[in-house]
Amino acid sequence: MEFAEEIKQFSQLVIKMSNSVSNEESTKMSMIVPFFLILGYDVFNPDEFCPEYTTDVGIKKGEKVDYAILSH
Repeated sequence: MEFAEEIKQFSQLVIKMSNSVSNEESTKMSMIVPFFLILGYDVFNPDEFCPEYTTDVGIKKGEKVDYAILSH
């Protein structure tokens, strides 16, 4: 399937699921992680994809971001 078609189908699925998704964790598992998979990232490889990544943002030290795509 072509990328554009895959994104279109996924966006339609997200619209259908939107009323059923009730919290942050279910949003991550049903919408965010599948989106990263469509983009081609290996969400199961900790050398490539890291949830709850700790980083320094501006003057704040040790801030967590939901996901980080790591490049080596």
